Amino acid sequence: MSECVSTDGEVYSFGTLPWRSEPAEICLSSPILENALVGQYVVTVAAGSFHNGAVTESGVVYMWGENSAGQCAVANQQYVPEPNPVSISDSETSPLLAVRILQLACGEEHTLALSISREIWAWGTGCQLGLITTTFPVTKPQKVEHLAGRVVLQVACGAFHSLALVQCLPSQDLKPVPERCNQCSQLLITMTDKEDHVIISDSHCCPLGVTLSESQAENQASTAISPSTETLDSQGEVFENTLVQNELPVATELNVGNVQTTSSPQDVMGTAEISSARNIPSYPDTQAVNEYVQKLSDHLIRENSENGEKPVPSQPLIEEAIPNLHSLPTTSTSALNSLVVSCASAVGVRVAATYEAGALSLKKVMNFYSTVPCEPGAQAGSGPIGPEGLKDSREEQVKQESMQGKKSSSLVDIREEESEGGSRRLSLPGLLSQVSPRLLRKAARVKTRTVVLTPTYSGEADALLPSLRTEVWTWGKGKEGQLGHGDVLPRLQPLCVKCLDGKEVIHLEAGGYHSLALTAKSQVYSWGSNTFGQLGHSDFPTTVPRLAKINSEHGVWSIAAGLDYSLFLVDTEDFQPGLYYSGRQDPTEGDSLAENHSGTKAPVLLSCSKLGYISRVAAGKDSYLALVDKNIMGYIASLHELATTERRFYSKLSDIKSQILRPLLSLENLGTASTVQLLQEVASRFSKLCYLIGQHGTSLGIFLHGIKEARSLVILKHASLFLDSYTEYCTSMTNFLVMGGFQLLAKPAIDFLNKNQELLQDLADVNDENTQLMEILNTLFFLPIRRLHNYAKVLLKLATCFEVTSPEYQKLQDSSSCYESLALHLGRKRKEAEYTLGFWKTFPGKMTDSLRKPERRLLCESSNRALSLQHAGRFSVNWFILFNDALVHAQFSTHHVFPLATLWAEPLSEEAGGVNGLKITTPEEQFTLISSTPQEKTKWLRAISQAVDQALRGMSDLPPYGSGSNIQRQEPPISRSAKYTFYKDPRLKDATYDGRWLSGKPHGRGVLKWPDGKMYSGMFRNGLEDGYGEYRIPNKALNKEDHYVGHWKEGKMCGQGVFSYASGEVFEGCFQDNMRHGHGLLRSGKLTSSSPSMFIGQWVMDKKAGYGVFDDITRGEKYMGMWQDDVCQGNGVVVTQFGLYYEGNFQLNKMMGNGVLLSEDDTIYEGEFSDDWTLSGKGTLTMPNGDYIEGYFSGEWGSGIKITGTYFKPSLYESDKDRPKVFRKLGNLAVPADEKWKAVFDECWHQLGCENPGQGEVWKAWDNIAVALTTNRRQHRDSPEILSRSQTQTLESLEFIPQHVGAFSVEKYDDIRKYLIKACDTPLHPLGRLVETLVAVYRMTYVGVGANRRLLQEAVKEIKSYLKRIFQLVRFLFPELPEEGSTIPLSAPLPTERKSFCTAKSDSRSESPEPGYVVTGSGLLLPVLLPRLYPPLFMLYALENDREEDVYWECVLRLNKQPDIALLGFLGVQRKFWPVTLSILGETKKVLPTTKDACFASAVECLQQISTTFTPSDKLKVIQQTFEEISQSVLASLQEDFLWSMDDLFPVFLYVVLRARIRNLGSEVHLIEDLMDPYLQHGEQGIMFTTLKACYYQIQREKLN
Repeated sequence: MSECVSTDGEVYSFGTLPWRSEPAEICLSSPILENALVGQYVVTVAAGSFHNGAVTESGVVYMWGENSAGQCAVANQQYVPEPNPVSISDSETSPLLAVRILQLACGEEHTLALSISREIWAWGTGCQLGLITTTFPVTKPQKVEHLAGRVVLQVACGAFHSLALVQCLPSQDLKPVPERCNQCSQLLITMTDKEDHVIISDSHCCPLGVTLSESQAENQASTAISPSTETLDSQGEVFENTLVQNELPVATELNVGNVQTTSSPQDVMGTAEISSARNIPSYPDTQAVNEYVQKLSDHLIRENSENGEKPVPSQPLIEEAIPNLHSLPTTSTSALNSLVVSCASAVGVRVAATYEAGALSLKKVMNFYSTVPCEPGAQAGSGPIGPEGLKDSREEQVKQESMQGKKSSSLVDIREEESEGGSRRLSLPGLLSQVSPRLLRKAARVKTRTVVLTPTYSGEADALLPSLRTEVWTWGKGKEGQLGHGDVLPRLQPLCVKCLDGKEVIHLEAGGYHSLALTAKSQVYSWGSNTFGQLGHSDFPTTVPRLAKINSEHGVWSIAAGLDYSLFLVDTEDFQPGLYYSGRQDPTEGDSLAENHSGTKAPVLLSCSKLGYISRVAAGKDSYLALVDKNIMGYIASLHELATTERRFYSKLSDIKSQILRPLLSLENLGTASTVQLLQEVASRFSKLCYLIGQHGTSLGIFLHGIKEARSLVILKHASLFLDSYTEYCTSMTNFLVMGGFQLLAKPAIDFLNKNQELLQDLADVNDENTQLMEILNTLFFLPIRRLHNYAKVLLKLATCFEVTSPEYQKLQDSSSCYESLALHLGRKRKEAEYTLGFWKTFPGKMTDSLRKPERRLLCESSNRALSLQHAGRFSVNWFILFNDALVHAQFSTHHVFPLATLWAEPLSEEAGGVNGLKITTPEEQFTLISSTPQEKTKWLRAISQAVDQALRGMSDLPPYGSGSNIQRQEPPISRSAKYTFYKDPRLKDATYDGRWLSGKPHGRGVLKWPDGKMYSGMFRNGLEDGYGEYRIPNKALNKEDHYVGHWKEGKMCGQGVFSYASGEVFEGCFQDNMRHGHGLLRSGKLTSSSPSMFIGQWVMDKKAGYGVFDDITRGEKYMGMWQDDVCQGNGVVVTQFGLYYEGNFQLNKMMGNGVLLSEDDTIYEGEFSDDWTLSGKGTLTMPNGDYIEGYFSGEWGSGIKITGTYFKPSLYESDKDRPKVFRKLGNLAVPADEKWKAVFDECWHQLGCENPGQGEVWKAWDNIAVALTTNRRQHRDSPEILSRSQTQTLESLEFIPQHVGAFSVEKYDDIRKYLIKACDTPLHPLGRLVETLVAVYRMTYVGVGANRRLLQEAVKEIKSYLKRIFQLVRFLFPELPEEGSTIPLSAPLPTERKSFCTAKSDSRSESPEPGYVVTGSGLLLPVLLPRLYPPLFMLYALENDREEDVYWECVLRLNKQPDIALLGFLGVQRKFWPVTLSILGETKKVLPTTKDACFASAVECLQQISTTFTPSDKLKVIQQTFEEISQSVLASLQEDFLWSMDDLFPVFLYVVLRARIRNLGSEVHLIEDLMDPYLQHGEQGIMFTTLKACYYQIQREKLN
């Protein structure tokens, strides 16, 4: 019976269908539609002897038919009449997942399924399941664990055996080889010593675990094969008695994978013919058969499938018995030797090969095989086959094969096999015949040499195309040798057929008792039963795979195996597949003897030419099926042409690889190392290409079995894979050619090639006898270019089968032109290589060695004197050679190489004097070439331009896919990226630059490295460092490096930068001409090192000069003053950590001249100094109590001072006048505030483009700001983490400049204020940078040791000076801003007048203008500046007011102990203002005598906020608000309008101040006083502030009764 699938996924069955309910109905002529599967889209079907399976698109299996052995996966049911779904689920996954199936194979009593995850599932009965179980039948599908984890590509089932095609493991996955078999503990690698050679075998097949006890249906025979059990050994007999019963089903297999019709472009090929032929009579070439086949092909029925099967005659019973095998219990090695020799001589070849079955130890080999000599003449089929004849010939055959392994007697075969066997793990070959130790050594060495030739599989190709790295695994019953392990033992577990390793098997077929394997090289290996010649070779059965001899020089591309015959689809000359048949033939009509079935001696060609293009064949028990495509418009023919030529091309490449490259690479002495490397490069690329072609040939075979949609052709879909592989190969080949090609090889190699000249001619298709050897080799190794033309031709043929408008036509057309243009391109490359080779032969030898490189090609040269150097001497010889990577200028004995990447060529204009001149610019040279004619000039200019352009694009100058190579190239860019090493520039000698260039000079971003380790990375301009860059200089002595990051100008450090010295010092600031110049901060030493210090201030020409602050951390001193030439010179102030304060004159780093010194306890010395803290000369010393001494002093402060002078004790009245005098003097000898930090402000003015403050153009300043913002932004874009998102938004908003037209108004003032706030927020804006620097210097000055109360006045003055100077900048940028103190007229009408405090008349604006309408520097800038400077400043206030604040705080704490009413009374608040009730959280409560902290709570809360604000104006607003809160509370309780008088108000306010408990109220008061705008003093806020101040002093004097 058999079945097939239609395009619509329906299943039809035909043949003997015994499970149907009708009495043994035989439906021969019309296939039956399986209704149970209607609605399922079936993609593949399989038929066993009497059961069937189908797989749907979703991976579900349906089984039906005979089920006596559980082969339909249904328990306890003889037949399964209708297709029944089989549930396959993987118990290892949780939850249980249904396993999706790809392919199905059915035997006689078992079924195998291949899942989508490439694992095998089995069910049915027998050892052929490969399962670890003894309970049969298996009705629940189980996984074949032995192959779990491997990638299984295909499964096939014979009657009682199974085959699997498995992908090889990647080489790195091979685990270390165990020494012994883990089941039978024998050595896996056996080594037998002989007199002159050693035999090594690694093909171990474990014989254990194969005991079978199967009870047949009738229990007639029980078989036991167990050669290794000792009991049987001792008896010396092992026998098997198998009865093959007639009633038992006979296995056939029909593997009609996916019989689908071809959907052609015009939908004409909608029909596929399926013709089924009866087993052909004995004389296949007779007229009768031709007519019979003709009749079949013409007779098409409705479903386009037709069946001509006759009833099967009952098959005769053939009884086979394996002879009793006598054992020799005692066997010596010599006996074995004689045995091997005798067996070998019987075959007529003297072979000592490894024992292929390797499973048995030598002793057991002796035991197993009888040594009874047999006649080699008794061959099966030579006469009527009786049990005896069969027995003898079988035994002889088995014995010979087992001992001999393979008939591989020539060394070449073995070595080829060896190196192709990817999974052999030994460096020694596994099979040697008559090998001496010398040969053995050589073979071992060969192995290491030929490593290059194991194909370098590209992962990409393997993922897209079928893999050729495969192994064949077999298991099941093997008594016909159908397992291929060289013995007739059954196998319970899958076992690898070693001798098919590396044979690139791509498809397996299993007949009833024989197996076929198709390889990528279009050969077929067959093994197993050969009763009817179904193996396609000699009449013997064979237990190891052998090549089938199909008498055709063409390759096989598809195979099918029936019960006892085989079919082979063969490529023919006209690309129409030929069908060969080998196997059983029915007797002619007149012959009545049923036993006389004869077989074919060799495969015979069936005349199927009328059938047309067969795309696949399938075989059953005694009928087979061919699927034929209609060749519409030559579409199918073209596909077959493509496939056939690809397979032939692969065979040719394989031959070149195995017969030429591999022996060549294995020779002792090939030539120089570089030659060998180039040849190995060619060989490995060749190997890779070869493998790809093999894969492609295989994939085309699969493609022809399938739907045949043009768009899914690999060569179209993954064109780049092919284009790249061909290009890579041709590149390595042309590189080899340029260096001299095969002529470079040493003598042994040349001899080898000469010896094989005929073979080479044959392979290269060169017919001319006189062709030179080198020419033949070149032709041979450039064959792939020719193949590309063929691709293009066939694709074009395919394209013509489609409408011109269709997408298929477009795709095929494009691909065709793509392959064609690559072929032309590679042809040009070859010509270039040959031209270059010719040039090297004529070029003077010494230079050749240094200039000749594999990748270098000659483009043109000036040996014809067409090009000369301008202004060259009369006798000088100048020869210019243009290569694809350099222009070489050669003279008598020297030459100079100019790399093309850094070469600029331009024609000279006529005026420049050069008639036909070319100006060549390189980084360090510029010269002019004069050509003899304008044509020459054009030719050279074009050649150079193209070569430069090519060099810049990279070496792989492929034509862009899909377009011709005739695209016009534009000029190479003037600006480009390239790498160059300088050779003569004094500053840059031997330095390497990698980056952007412009006309011969580094320009743009780049990296410059000197050989001594110096390195610059950053921007260049006209060859010099310019812009932002990083520079490193190694310091050999300290073993560290100096490191500069910052701005450069014309090759020098200039602008802002950070320089980290190797010594550990760090300088951050301005540079000019590589020197520190401008404002900068220098940190020396870490805090732990010997002399940590910090300097921040002005630098001039690398030295400190101008105002600066120096913090000497070790000595705990801080100097703030003037510098000159790196020393303190001029006025300055020093404070120490012990509270000493000095201000006065300095000279050469010492206190010298007049000065004032204050100690912590207010002792003051005014007078002359001679050294640090050393008094010397006239002066006055004043004690804290007012006593003073005038006179002459000498000695160091703190260690005894000599005094000559007068002591005064002033009276009380004098002290009032005197005491403040000294403190008033402080600051006179310090540096004036406006002199400080000039460099910082100057820098800001310079950034705005002004030489001096206030001199310059406003528009220019704004341009500079815009430039600064954008360059900084660009710089930060490379490292975005520096900028937060809000900063980015700020930057964007800063790009809008506030524009002002018309009169100045409050709104415009507001705009400016907002702009300033944003500008000061980002350091990228010049103003922001200025503010940031000022904050840094201010903190540097007044933090740490600088937090000295004597410095308060200086600190306040400094802030006022900042305000003044920044205001000047602001007014320069916004010229319409009025000057300090002027008023802006209000644009909006005044709000309704409100009553003022304290006075009866309403408040007039002229007296007290609202803050913010008077323009002042502090009003505009304090909000920006003060918050940043607040901490150090407030600290100074707190220190200064420390004592009086202590008194104040004590009073506050004391008075706050009183309840509210008591306190109000104590402070003298009038009774009418006392709150009577309070509303707390919405509840009204009476004020009780005990109530505390409840009255005027809102006012108290309000006043407490004074500590959270920064600027005086904000603090004043808080005070004002507090007053308003007080009057609100009073109004609420009085419920009448009233006016405050100061006398009423003061006590209430005092109460609020007390209750607010502000810790540093004194500091707040003084800060407001010092920094508030003067115009506010007499206004309302001024009066309120005075009230607060009065409260502060009042509290200090308050005494509690």
